[in-house]
Amino acid sequence: MSASWKSLAQLDAAVSECRACPRLVEWREHVARTKRAAFADQTYWGRPVPGFGPDDAALAIVGLAPAAHGGNRTGRMFTGDRSGDVLFKALYDVGLASQPTATHRDDGLTLRGTRITAPVHCAPPANKPTPGERDTCRHWLADELALLRPTLKAVVVLGAFGWQALLPVLAEAGWTIPRPRPKFGHDVHITLDGPTPLHLLGCYHVSQQNTFTGKLTPAMLRAVLEQAKGLAGLVGLTATEGNRDA
Repeated sequence: MSASWKSLAQLDAAVSECRACPRLVEWREHVARTKRAAFADQTYWGRPVPGFGPDDAALAIVGLAPAAHGGNRTGRMFTGDRSGDVLFKALYDVGLASQPTATHRDDGLTLRGTRITAPVHCAPPANKPTPGERDTCRHWLADELALLRPTLKAVVVLGAFGWQALLPVLAEAGWTIPRPRPKFGHDVHITLDGPTPLHLLGCYHVSQQNTFTGKLTPAMLRAVLEQAKGLAGLVGLTATEGNRDA
């Protein structure tokens, strides 16, 4: 961890100023200028999107990268897009979010014992960062996890890209990755030895491709989050009762 980061707030401020990847800088700023017609009257964030959640989170959720008209517009991970609609509803249902919707940075949403982040902090063209962009961005994730290490007990990884990006970071942070390296899969659960035991869980990404086709249902997502919640020791948080989709 860089000695200059004394808090996640300080790290997040630095993340939001990064210009290390020319292709991503050009794309995120192009999207922010041209906008989507539905958001033509809004000012886009158009910068790297930092992680979101409390400094003492016991659970981390690792995605892929901000969406062009979601996080890149609102400035907060998974906020303002269809993927976020699914994720935050599930987090609310299991007691890890204060409300079921996320529309903008100042909508009052808070996360309980949970932090959401990604291996790539800028919106990439076609939602596909290059391996080089992933590797250039890696130090931000490493520093973030180092700051969370005193309280972090479990990580849910949304999708194979995040899984592949996260394992080297965890190894560098002192956790032992089994050999051969565990493969990503939905509902995969492994426990890593290291500074403290860390539970690593796989979950299909909350992309529209997965949720619209039924590859990932709300019930499947809630099940992974409930398991992670228990493994992280967040047992005092109560799932809300209400209308849930199967």
